[in-house]
Amino acid sequence: MKFLKYPFWILYRIWFYVLVALPIIILFPFLIVSIAKERWYPFFFKLARIWSKFILIGMGLGWKITKLQNLEKGKSYMFIANHTSMIDIMLMLVTIKDNPFVFVGKKELAKIPLFGFFYKRTCILVDRSSAKSRQAVFIRAQRRLQSGLSICIFPEGLVPEEDVLLADFKDGAFRLAIKHEIPIVPITFYDNKTRFSYTFFSGGPGMLRVKIHEFLETKHLEIEDTKQLNNTSREIILQELQT
Repeated sequence: MKFLKYPFWILYRIWFYVLVALPIIILFPFLIVSIAKERWYPFFFKLARIWSKFILIGMGLGWKITKLQNLEKGKSYMFIANHTSMIDIMLMLVTIKDNPFVFVGKKELAKIPLFGFFYKRTCILVDRSSAKSRQAVFIRAQRRLQSGLSICIFPEGLVPEEDVLLADFKDGAFRLAIKHEIPIVPITFYDNKTRFSYTFFSGGPGMLRVKIHEFLETKHLEIEDTKQLNNTSREIILQELQT
């Protein structure tokens, strides 16, 4: 019976890349204008949300977002979530509406045709093997935070193996949050691995559940508290995934 699903899975994967490329082609002139100046980033963010919804809806994926605390419009945050799928980026953009954020992500994604062109011009890229690159992230993130934007990091730093529910978190997101005294917003993605994992022959349409947890304040913390903040944040998401 599973054999009969293989043609669907192949077409589903091809359809995903069509959906990724199509709105970029259609919106290309507007996207080019939106990245011309950093202060126009909020306009790019709105276009990115349209792109994300187009992809998820086109793949037959809906979303249900539960909020334990509401975001304040115009305030900067550090958004973190578990990393399980290529659609994590799209779902994060759909989840956060009124607080434009910049992704901190691995430089390898910049090699993806068309998508990579805008990715490397709007995101903060990091080479995790380079200490110099990791240091540059802090400088670029500081400039974005000072302009009123938020930051989004998947702190696992990678998509874990299929049998790993949640990998250990890197400290970068938490150091940044403490240094700039912005709240950590833990977010749980429940279904992304089931709906569209990195395993080629898997996935399918359905609902994507999201939970925005209560925020973790950092104003009273010092850099020495980084590891504790890291562990607390990870435990929130891990417990949610285990329920």
